[in-house]
Amino acid sequence: MTRTVVLTGASDGIGAAAAARLAADHRLVLVGRNPDKTHAVAERVGADAVFVADFAVLDQVRELAARIAERYDRIDVLANNAGGLFSGPTITGDGVELTFQVNHLAPFLLTELLRPRFTPDTAVVNTSSIAARLFSSFRVEDLDTSRRYRPERAYGNAKLANILHTKGLHARGIRSVAFHPGNVATSFASDTTSPLRWVYTTVLNRSLITPEAGGSTLEFFIRSDAWTSGEYYGSAHKPGRTSRKAADPALAEQLWTGSERLLGR
Repeated sequence: MTRTVVLTGASDGIGAAAAARLAADHRLVLVGRNPDKTHAVAERVGADAVFVADFAVLDQVRELAARIAERYDRIDVLANNAGGLFSGPTITGDGVELTFQVNHLAPFLLTELLRPRFTPDTAVVNTSSIAARLFSSFRVEDLDTSRRYRPERAYGNAKLANILHTKGLHARGIRSVAFHPGNVATSFASDTTSPLRWVYTTVLNRSLITPEAGGSTLEFFIRSDAWTSGEYYGSAHKPGRTSRKAADPALAEQLWTGSERLLGR
């Protein structure tokens, strides 16, 4: 049976690269923010469907989930790959700091809204980052890092949230995994005030891997069952070292409860 894969962040970078590798034997449902780029990728790889949504607007996520659920009665893999690092703090119209919303809260909401289309074998694949270990300073009382904001701290906290979300899904009986795709040569951080922009916009980017290499890692976790649910993996497809807080089940539950509170659920 051909598997149905919902892949967010599919307009470029590792999402577009993974889509090209998966298209031959998967039913791809591609999601992106930029209409032209997302449709171009979908046409190039022969995706089954393409949807456009801005994760900075939660009502667009709700509409996205409703449209996907209307079209598909089964989702075999949900790959939460959309994200980014932003200057800020920027509070969205939903009242949440942008970095946290785009990287964690919107994917959390999409996952919850699509759960009725999951089967017992459905996998949720969360694109996280080594930033969870390098930059996070996570505090439940400042869930979206709006009060202690620095671009890299907010991003690190959001990527830690991706891992904690994975733990929370596993605790609820849903197969899930989080992974670091590698440090990929993209436009990441290029329009922020973060010092990380120098890595991505100068000759330092020669040390980075290609989007195709990062897409291969994303493809591995979408395609393969050779991973343990609830765990975080490094870019070598092996269990990775991350923040010690990622192993705290109480913190995973606090994040889950806090996310639901922000969503008014």
